[in-house]
Amino acid sequence: MQKTDELLNYGRNVLEQQPFSRMMGTKLTSLSPDLAELRLVIRPELLQQNGFVHGGVLSYLADNVLAFAGGAAMGVPVVTSEFKLNYVRPAVGQELRARASCASKSKSQAVCTLKVFVVADDLEKLCAIGQGTIARLPDAA
Repeated sequence: MQKTDELLNYGRNVLEQQPFSRMMGTKLTSLSPDLAELRLVIRPELLQQNGFVHGGVLSYLADNVLAFAGGAAMGVPVVTSEFKLNYVRPAVGQELRARASCASKSKSQAVCTLKVFVVADDLEKLCAIGQGTIARLPDAA
């Protein structure tokens, strides 16, 4: 098992290899077998017509943070197999923070839970919650 610092550096390297994540400006701020956290500064181009962060942005963060949590828990390269996301509050603020942890794992998959928070005036408010299944890549078997 990798040390937390090594795992975080590895995760940041993986994130940097994702062109979409680079375009979004996503930052991996925590990664351990127990927790993954991604942060994203809210910019005008990420909003929908009512001034809320677009649901697709929240969905992207959910997908990615689940994969980081599952991969860290299993210690192997992974992909998202499926996930469900419930939007509970419009995201209006300065930053999004997505956190996920592994609830159950096997050799081939992990089931992880996540929460996405919006930060406004230094307060975190829950804006989405979900769960997903993360699958081990076949060549990592």
